Amino acid sequence: MHIVVAVAAALGIIAGAVLAFIHLAPEQALHVALAADRSRSGLARKEIDLPDGQHWVYLEGGRGEPLLLLHGFGADKDNFTRVARFLTPHYRVIVPDLMGFGESAHPVNVDYAPSAQAERVRALAQALGITTVHIGGSSMGGQIALTYAASHPTEVKSLWLLDPAGVWSAPESELQRVMRESGRNPLMAKSEEEFAAVVSFVMTDPPFMPRPMLNVLAHDRMRNFDLETRIFKQVRTDSIETRIAGLNTRALIVWGENDRAINVATASVLHKLLPNSQVIILPGIGHLPMLEQPRKSAEDYLAFRQSF
Repeated sequence: MHIVVAVAAALGIIAGAVLAFIHLAPEQALHVALAADRSRSGLARKEIDLPDGQHWVYLEGGRGEPLLLLHGFGADKDNFTRVARFLTPHYRVIVPDLMGFGESAHPVNVDYAPSAQAERVRALAQALGITTVHIGGSSMGGQIALTYAASHPTEVKSLWLLDPAGVWSAPESELQRVMRESGRNPLMAKSEEEFAAVVSFVMTDPPFMPRPMLNVLAHDRMRNFDLETRIFKQVRTDSIETRIAGLNTRALIVWGENDRAINVATASVLHKLLPNSQVIILPGIGHLPMLEQPRKSAEDYLAFRQSF
Protein backbone atom coordinates (compact mmCIF):
# COMPACT_ATOMS: atom_id res chain seq x y z
CA MET A 1 0.00 0.00 0.00
CA HIS A 2 2.85 2.36 0.92
CA ILE A 3 4.44 1.73 -2.49
CA VAL A 4 1.18 2.55 -4.29
CA VAL A 5 0.80 5.77 -2.31
CA ALA A 6 4.41 6.72 -3.03
CA VAL A 7 4.03 6.08 -6.75
CA ALA A 8 0.79 8.08 -6.86
CA ALA A 9 2.47 10.95 -5.04
CA ALA A 10 5.43 10.88 -7.43
CA LEU A 11 3.14 10.90 -10.45
CA GLY A 12 1.24 13.82 -8.96
CA ILE A 13 4.46 15.76 -8.49
CA ILE A 14 5.51 15.03 -12.09
CA ALA A 15 2.10 16.07 -13.45
CA GLY A 16 2.24 19.26 -11.41
CA ALA A 17 5.72 20.05 -12.72
CA VAL A 18 4.59 19.49 -16.31
CA LEU A 19 1.56 21.75 -15.86
CA ALA A 20 3.72 24.43 -14.27
CA PHE A 21 6.19 24.21 -17.17
CA ILE A 22 3.38 24.56 -19.72
CA HIS A 23 1.89 27.60 -18.00
CA LEU A 24 5.14 29.36 -17.10
CA ALA A 25 7.06 28.63 -20.33
CA PRO A 26 4.50 27.73 -23.01
CA GLU A 27 6.79 28.49 -25.96
CA GLN A 28 9.50 26.19 -24.63
CA ALA A 29 6.88 23.57 -23.79
CA LEU A 30 5.57 23.71 -27.35
CA HIS A 31 9.08 23.28 -28.75
CA VAL A 32 9.65 20.27 -26.50
CA ALA A 33 6.33 18.71 -27.55
CA LEU A 34 7.00 19.27 -31.25
CA ALA A 35 10.52 17.87 -30.96
CA ALA A 36 9.15 14.76 -29.25
CA ASP A 37 6.48 14.28 -31.92
CA ARG A 38 9.03 14.70 -34.70
CA SER A 39 11.39 12.23 -33.06
CA ARG A 40 8.64 9.62 -32.72
CA SER A 41 7.85 10.09 -36.40
CA GLY A 42 11.48 9.75 -37.48
CA LEU A 43 11.63 13.33 -38.74
CA ALA A 44 14.48 15.80 -38.45
CA ARG A 45 14.29 19.58 -38.93
CA LYS A 46 16.48 20.83 -41.78
CA GLU A 47 17.18 24.08 -43.61
CA ILE A 48 18.33 24.97 -47.10
CA ASP A 49 18.98 28.16 -49.06
CA LEU A 50 18.30 27.98 -52.79
CA PRO A 51 20.41 29.91 -55.34
CA ASP A 52 17.64 32.48 -55.84
CA GLY A 53 17.68 33.30 -52.13
CA GLN A 54 14.70 31.22 -51.02
CA HIS A 55 15.19 30.03 -47.44
CA TRP A 56 13.35 26.79 -46.67
CA VAL A 57 12.83 24.97 -43.40
CA TYR A 58 11.52 21.43 -43.68
CA LEU A 59 11.17 18.09 -41.94
CA GLU A 60 12.66 14.95 -43.45
CA GLY A 61 12.85 11.31 -42.49
CA GLY A 62 12.50 7.76 -43.71
CA ARG A 63 13.81 5.94 -46.74
CA GLY A 64 12.38 4.93 -50.09
CA GLU A 65 10.59 6.86 -52.79
CA PRO A 66 10.22 10.58 -52.04
CA LEU A 67 6.86 11.68 -50.63
CA LEU A 68 6.45 15.45 -50.52
CA LEU A 69 3.71 16.71 -48.18
CA LEU A 70 2.31 20.26 -48.45
CA HIS A 71 0.37 21.93 -45.63
CA GLY A 72 -2.64 24.19 -46.03
CA PHE A 73 -3.35 27.88 -45.55
CA GLY A 74 -2.33 29.27 -42.17
CA ALA A 75 -0.68 25.97 -41.21
CA ASP A 76 2.88 24.68 -41.18
CA LYS A 77 4.96 21.54 -41.61
CA ASP A 78 3.91 20.02 -38.28
CA ASN A 79 0.39 19.43 -39.60
CA PHE A 80 1.88 16.25 -41.08
CA THR A 81 4.15 15.22 -38.19
CA ARG A 82 1.76 12.73 -36.58
CA VAL A 83 0.63 11.04 -39.79
CA ALA A 84 4.29 10.83 -40.88
CA ARG A 85 4.87 8.37 -38.04
CA PHE A 86 3.17 5.72 -40.15
CA LEU A 87 4.77 6.81 -43.43
CA THR A 88 8.51 7.14 -42.70
CA PRO A 89 8.93 3.35 -42.43
CA HIS A 90 7.98 3.19 -46.11
CA TYR A 91 9.01 6.44 -47.82
CA ARG A 92 11.44 9.33 -47.73
CA VAL A 93 9.06 11.91 -46.29
CA ILE A 94 9.75 15.62 -46.86
CA VAL A 95 7.47 18.25 -45.30
CA PRO A 96 8.38 21.90 -45.94
CA ASP A 97 7.02 25.09 -44.51
CA LEU A 98 5.67 26.71 -47.66
CA MET A 99 6.91 30.18 -48.53
CA GLY A 100 5.02 32.71 -46.41
CA PHE A 101 4.36 30.28 -43.56
CA GLY A 102 6.11 28.68 -40.61
CA GLU A 103 9.88 29.04 -40.48
CA SER A 104 10.48 29.39 -44.21
CA ALA A 105 11.01 32.83 -45.75
CA HIS A 106 8.13 35.34 -45.75
CA PRO A 107 8.91 37.59 -48.72
CA VAL A 108 6.34 40.37 -48.98
CA ASN A 109 6.31 41.54 -52.58
CA VAL A 110 6.10 38.21 -54.39
CA ASP A 111 3.41 36.15 -56.08
CA TYR A 112 1.79 33.60 -53.77
CA ALA A 113 -0.66 32.15 -56.30
CA PRO A 114 -0.66 28.32 -56.38
CA SER A 115 1.21 28.30 -59.71
CA ALA A 116 4.06 30.37 -58.24
CA GLN A 117 4.12 28.27 -55.07
CA ALA A 118 4.19 25.07 -57.12
CA GLU A 119 7.28 26.25 -58.98
CA ARG A 120 8.96 27.12 -55.68
CA VAL A 121 8.19 23.66 -54.32
CA ARG A 122 9.58 22.12 -57.50
CA ALA A 123 12.77 24.15 -57.10
CA LEU A 124 13.09 22.82 -53.54
CA ALA A 125 12.55 19.24 -54.72
CA GLN A 126 15.25 19.63 -57.37
CA ALA A 127 17.64 21.12 -54.82
CA LEU A 128 17.09 17.99 -52.71
CA GLY A 129 17.93 15.78 -55.69
CA ILE A 130 14.34 14.79 -56.44
CA THR A 131 13.28 14.50 -60.07
CA THR A 132 10.11 12.42 -59.72
CA VAL A 133 7.92 12.50 -56.64
CA HIS A 134 4.68 11.47 -54.99
CA ILE A 135 2.94 14.54 -53.54
CA GLY A 136 0.35 14.93 -50.81
CA GLY A 137 -1.39 18.18 -50.02
CA SER A 138 -3.92 19.49 -47.52
CA SER A 139 -6.35 22.26 -48.54
CA MET A 140 -4.18 24.97 -50.15
CA GLY A 141 -1.36 22.42 -50.24
CA GLY A 142 -3.58 20.14 -52.33
CA GLN A 143 -4.29 23.02 -54.68
CA ILE A 144 -0.53 23.55 -55.06
CA ALA A 145 0.08 19.81 -55.51
CA LEU A 146 -2.52 19.63 -58.30
CA THR A 147 -0.97 22.67 -59.98
CA TYR A 148 2.48 21.06 -59.76
CA ALA A 149 1.13 17.87 -61.37
CA ALA A 150 -0.70 19.75 -64.11
CA SER A 151 2.41 21.77 -64.99
CA HIS A 152 4.86 18.84 -64.75
CA PRO A 153 2.81 15.65 -65.23
CA THR A 154 5.80 13.40 -65.96
CA GLU A 155 7.43 14.37 -62.67
CA VAL A 156 4.51 13.60 -60.33
CA LYS A 157 3.87 9.90 -59.81
CA SER A 158 0.75 10.18 -57.63
CA LEU A 159 -1.34 12.66 -55.62
CA TRP A 160 -2.76 12.41 -52.10
CA LEU A 161 -5.40 15.14 -51.90
CA LEU A 162 -6.74 15.92 -48.42
CA ASP A 163 -9.73 18.29 -48.71
CA PRO A 164 -7.91 20.28 -51.43
CA ALA A 165 -8.80 23.84 -52.35
CA GLY A 166 -9.19 25.32 -55.82
CA VAL A 167 -12.41 23.64 -57.03
CA TRP A 168 -14.90 26.45 -56.59
CA SER A 169 -17.81 25.23 -58.74
CA ALA A 170 -18.89 22.86 -55.96
CA PRO A 171 -21.75 23.74 -53.57
CA GLU A 172 -21.08 26.59 -51.14
CA SER A 173 -19.32 25.73 -47.89
CA GLU A 174 -19.97 27.23 -44.48
CA LEU A 175 -16.77 29.24 -44.88
CA GLN A 176 -18.00 30.73 -48.15
CA ARG A 177 -21.41 31.49 -46.69
CA VAL A 178 -19.97 33.27 -43.64
CA MET A 179 -17.65 35.33 -45.81
CA ARG A 180 -20.48 36.20 -48.21
CA GLU A 181 -22.89 37.20 -45.45
CA SER A 182 -20.52 38.95 -43.04
CA GLY A 183 -17.24 39.59 -44.83
CA ARG A 184 -15.49 37.82 -41.94
CA ASN A 185 -12.97 35.08 -42.68
CA PRO A 186 -13.25 32.26 -40.07
CA LEU A 187 -9.76 31.04 -41.06
CA MET A 188 -8.02 34.25 -39.97
CA ALA A 189 -7.07 35.27 -36.45
CA LYS A 190 -6.15 38.58 -34.82
CA SER A 191 -6.42 37.32 -31.23
CA GLU A 192 -5.95 34.19 -29.13
CA GLU A 193 -9.72 33.71 -28.96
CA GLU A 194 -10.08 33.99 -32.72
CA PHE A 195 -7.33 31.42 -33.24
CA ALA A 196 -9.06 28.99 -30.87
CA ALA A 197 -12.19 29.51 -32.96
CA VAL A 198 -10.20 28.75 -36.14
CA VAL A 199 -9.08 25.42 -34.65
CA SER A 200 -12.67 24.53 -33.78
CA PHE A 201 -13.84 25.57 -37.23
CA VAL A 202 -11.40 23.42 -39.22
CA MET A 203 -11.44 20.28 -37.07
CA THR A 204 -14.25 18.17 -35.66
CA ASP A 205 -11.86 16.11 -33.52
CA PRO A 206 -8.67 18.14 -32.99
CA PRO A 207 -5.69 16.64 -31.14
CA PHE A 208 -5.42 17.91 -27.58
CA MET A 209 -3.16 20.88 -26.94
CA PRO A 210 -3.05 22.86 -23.66
CA ARG A 211 -4.38 26.38 -24.12
CA PRO A 212 -1.08 28.15 -23.25
CA MET A 213 0.68 26.23 -26.04
CA LEU A 214 -2.21 26.92 -28.41
CA ASN A 215 -1.80 30.61 -27.65
CA VAL A 216 1.83 30.44 -28.81
CA LEU A 217 0.59 29.23 -32.20
CA ALA A 218 -2.03 31.98 -32.13
CA HIS A 219 0.64 34.67 -31.88
CA ASP A 220 2.46 33.22 -34.90
CA ARG A 221 -0.76 33.59 -36.91
CA MET A 222 -1.42 37.07 -35.55
CA ARG A 223 2.04 38.28 -36.61
CA ASN A 224 1.46 36.90 -40.11
CA PHE A 225 -2.04 38.34 -40.49
CA ASP A 226 -1.34 40.93 -43.20
CA LEU A 227 0.64 38.56 -45.41
CA GLU A 228 -1.93 35.79 -44.95
CA THR A 229 -4.67 38.18 -46.01
CA ARG A 230 -2.86 38.70 -49.34
CA ILE A 231 -2.16 34.99 -49.77
CA PHE A 232 -5.76 34.00 -49.05
CA LYS A 233 -7.05 36.31 -51.79
CA GLN A 234 -4.70 34.74 -54.31
CA VAL A 235 -5.63 31.21 -53.26
CA ARG A 236 -9.36 31.92 -53.22
CA THR A 237 -9.40 33.50 -56.70
CA ASP A 238 -7.40 30.68 -58.31
CA SER A 239 -9.54 27.96 -59.89
CA ILE A 240 -7.69 24.81 -60.86
CA GLU A 241 -10.59 23.12 -62.65
CA THR A 242 -9.62 23.95 -66.23
CA ARG A 243 -5.98 23.38 -65.38
CA ILE A 244 -6.47 19.81 -64.13
CA ALA A 245 -9.37 18.56 -66.24
CA GLY A 246 -8.35 15.17 -67.63
CA LEU A 247 -5.11 15.00 -65.64
CA ASN A 248 -4.29 11.29 -65.61
CA THR A 249 -2.07 11.22 -62.52
CA ARG A 250 -3.15 8.59 -59.98
CA ALA A 251 -4.91 10.40 -57.15
CA LEU A 252 -6.42 9.54 -53.79
CA ILE A 253 -9.03 12.12 -52.82
CA VAL A 254 -9.83 12.15 -49.09
CA TRP A 255 -12.51 14.34 -47.53
CA GLY A 256 -13.81 14.85 -44.03
CA GLU A 257 -17.59 14.55 -44.10
CA ASN A 258 -17.92 17.44 -41.63
CA ASP A 259 -15.60 19.83 -43.51
CA ARG A 260 -16.87 23.37 -42.89
CA ALA A 261 -14.17 25.10 -44.95
CA ILE A 262 -14.68 23.29 -48.29
CA ASN A 263 -17.92 21.47 -49.00
CA VAL A 264 -17.55 17.67 -49.01
CA ALA A 265 -19.46 17.62 -52.32
CA THR A 266 -16.26 19.02 -53.87
CA ALA A 267 -14.84 15.50 -53.74
CA SER A 268 -17.30 14.35 -56.39
CA VAL A 269 -16.51 17.32 -58.65
CA LEU A 270 -12.78 16.67 -58.33
CA HIS A 271 -13.24 12.95 -58.94
CA LYS A 272 -14.90 13.72 -62.30
CA LEU A 273 -12.02 16.01 -63.28
CA LEU A 274 -9.38 13.38 -62.48
CA PRO A 275 -10.04 10.17 -64.48
CA ASN A 276 -7.55 8.08 -62.50
CA SER A 277 -8.77 8.99 -59.01
CA GLN A 278 -10.58 7.36 -56.11
CA VAL A 279 -12.48 8.98 -53.25
CA ILE A 280 -12.66 8.26 -49.52
CA ILE A 281 -15.12 10.18 -47.33
CA LEU A 282 -14.33 10.07 -43.61
CA PRO A 283 -17.37 10.30 -41.28
CA GLY A 284 -17.07 12.52 -38.23
CA ILE A 285 -14.00 14.29 -39.57
CA GLY A 286 -13.49 17.94 -40.48
CA HIS A 287 -11.08 19.74 -42.80
CA LEU A 288 -7.83 18.13 -41.60
CA PRO A 289 -8.02 14.30 -41.69
CA MET A 290 -4.27 13.81 -41.19
CA LEU A 291 -4.48 15.65 -37.85
CA GLU A 292 -7.85 14.31 -36.72
CA GLN A 293 -7.28 10.67 -37.69
CA PRO A 294 -3.58 10.25 -38.51
CA ARG A 295 -3.53 6.45 -38.35
CA LYS A 296 -6.63 6.00 -40.51
CA SER A 297 -5.37 8.59 -43.00
CA ALA A 298 -2.02 6.82 -43.27
CA GLU A 299 -3.59 3.37 -43.62
CA ASP A 300 -5.78 4.59 -46.46
CA TYR A 301 -2.78 6.16 -48.18
CA LEU A 302 -0.62 3.05 -47.79
CA ALA A 303 -3.41 0.94 -49.30
CA PHE A 304 -3.67 3.40 -52.18
CA ARG A 305 0.07 3.19 -52.86
CA GLN A 306 0.03 -0.60 -52.68
CA SER A 307 -2.71 -0.70 -55.31
CA PHE A 308 -0.33 0.20 -58.16
